[in-house]
Formats: sequence, structure tokens, C-alpha cells
Amino acid sequence: MLVGRQRIVMALAGAGAVAVVGAALLLPGEQGSQAAEAAPREPVPGDPLTGAEIARAGDIASATSRAHMAAGRVNLLYVERDDGKDAEERRRADAYLYDYATDRLIVRTVDLGRGTVVKESVTRGVQPPPSKAEEVRAAELLLADPQYGTGVREAYTRAGGGQLRSASDLGLRGLIFTPGQENGPRRCATHRCVRLFVRLPGSTWLDTSRIVVDLSAKKIHTLEW
Repeated sequence: MLVGRQRIVMALAGAGAVAVVGAALLLPGEQGSQAAEAAPREPVPGDPLTGAEIARAGDIASATSRAHMAAGRVNLLYVERDDGKDAEERRRADAYLYDYATDRLIVRTVDLGRGTVVKESVTRGVQPPPSKAEEVRAAELLLADPQYGTGVREAYTRAGGGQLRSASDLGLRGLIFTPGQENGPRRCATHRCVRLFVRLPGSTWLDTSRIVVDLSAKKIHTLEW
């Protein structure tokens, strides 16, 4: 009877060991399956650009303009997916750069698979919306202006924001300005000029309706009416 009981105990122990081993073997498989499901798939031509692709396309497109970018002459505005004729076959992106010295819009198409610029177009008189970096730059020029800078800082403090540390502390929205019926600066017909809307703390807005920032000339203009 003792031997029989020992065999039963050993059999149960063995079954338990098998169950534990089975569980140990199962868990990694389950984790691996879940990891495989969570792993991001490779983007296909019709997918939106990923953050990494946007950064890479910008680096490739601006490689030959970095000296001018460092000097503030050229600015990378946007990167967007290329929807041209070859978009169904390859991952491509269009990078928009603006040359303030010559007032030219440069569009470079990047083949992300090859890592090269495959097309470039240069135009004048085309003004895409301001980038976030340009909105900040316009606000910096506004703050540096002897006529308006002090007033912006005082308005920011009165609105409860304390001391204004930088242009990035302001809520900014920019629109391209082109001379029309308003008596605006005629140079903005070719220059890159921005109407800047400034939001202060407490959701109040600064009255900048008469101000135009010329990013090409780095000047502030006041509209007359």
C-alpha cells in the first residue's frame, strides 16, 4: 500500500511539474503573440507620414541649405506626404522651404526609400500659411520693436501672466498679408509678410489689427486707416 501511495504522489507531482512547464512554455508564446500584434507595421504609400518620416524628409531636403538656415535666410516651413503620380508606388514627401533673401518658395520632393531629393521646384509669388516657427519669429520681431515691444510686455503682465519671458509664452496665430484695399506696405506684394494675432493669459487678445510683420525685411509695419 505504501508503494502504491508513493506512486500516486509521484504521478501527481509529475503532472504538476508538467502543468508548470506547460504554463511556462505558454506564457512566452502569449507575450510574443501580443507583442507581434502591438508591433507597428511598415507604412505603405497611401498612409500618412510618421513623425520619423517627417523629420527624416526635413533633414534630407534641407541638407544643402543648412548654412542659410543657420543664418536665418532660409526656413523649413512644412513637410507633407507627396500625392503625385508616383505616390502609389513609393513613400515620398514634399518639403517646403522659403528663402527670405530672394523671396522664393522651394519645394523639394524626397524619396524616403532612397533617402534622396528626386525633384525640386522654385516659385515666386506663392505664399503658403505661416509655420509655427514663423509665428514665433514674427512675435520676436514684435517684442524687439521699440514702439510695440514694451506695450506687449505690459499687456501680458496686466492680463495676469507675470513677466513675459519669451515669444513662446504667447498664444500666436499668423496669417499671410498681401496688400489689397488696405494701405499696406507695398513691399509685401513680394515679401513674406504676416498678420499676427496674439492671445494673452485669460483668453484675452491683444489688438494687433494694424500691425504687419515683414519676415523678409525683418521689419514692423503699421497699417494706416
